[in-house]
Amino acid sequence: MAGHSHFKNIKRRKEALDQKKALTFAKISRHITASVKEKGKDFQSNPSLRVAIQKAKDADMPKEKIERAIEKGCGEGEKTIPFTFEAYGPQGVAIIIEGSTDNKQRSLMEIKELLKKIDGKIADPGSVKWLFQKKGVIKVLKKEDLSLEGDTEEDEEFVFLYTDPEKIKETKTLVKNKGAEIFGSYIGWKPLSFIETKEGVYENIMETLEENESIENIYLNIKK
Repeated sequence: MAGHSHFKNIKRRKEALDQKKALTFAKISRHITASVKEKGKDFQSNPSLRVAIQKAKDADMPKEKIERAIEKGCGEGEKTIPFTFEAYGPQGVAIIIEGSTDNKQRSLMEIKELLKKIDGKIADPGSVKWLFQKKGVIKVLKKEDLSLEGDTEEDEEFVFLYTDPEKIKETKTLVKNKGAEIFGSYIGWKPLSFIETKEGVYENIMETLEENESIENIYLNIKK
């Protein structure tokens, strides 16, 4: 029995490591795809893509996965269509999910199953979006000597500057003139207000949904 239990523990640890690796690859793939969509696949003139590919290599990501992420950013390979799904998660968290897929119905079913894991569900179109505002988002590398004014959020690596979608181009120019290194810009969603949740809810939602490689952006109205 002890030997059998030891085998099961090893198997569980391996499965956990495999899942963690899959999530890492999915995140890096999205970074590569977004970088290519933003500035093309020539990594010599695309610093964001260079960083993403280096992260892929450091994580021992298979070459074919890197190439597939680049193709997706170029619109090559299988034809994909964009999607936006609205959902509610645990404790009434509002969620907007964006991505692209070659089969929208299949992706919808997969996302529904992931939402079930976190006690969430797909919502009717328009029932969640009203809780968010469409914004231009500029992703900037964090630097100690860089101070950005305005509506910003940040994580461990980047500062996200929100602006009027129609002013995203001129705002990028102003940010560049301050010496910022821009790693992408896009039109995204910013919550009009935030809700408090139990510790770990944000991380659980993000990690669960990131299991699906067709998902590119996830927006939540959780106060971090």
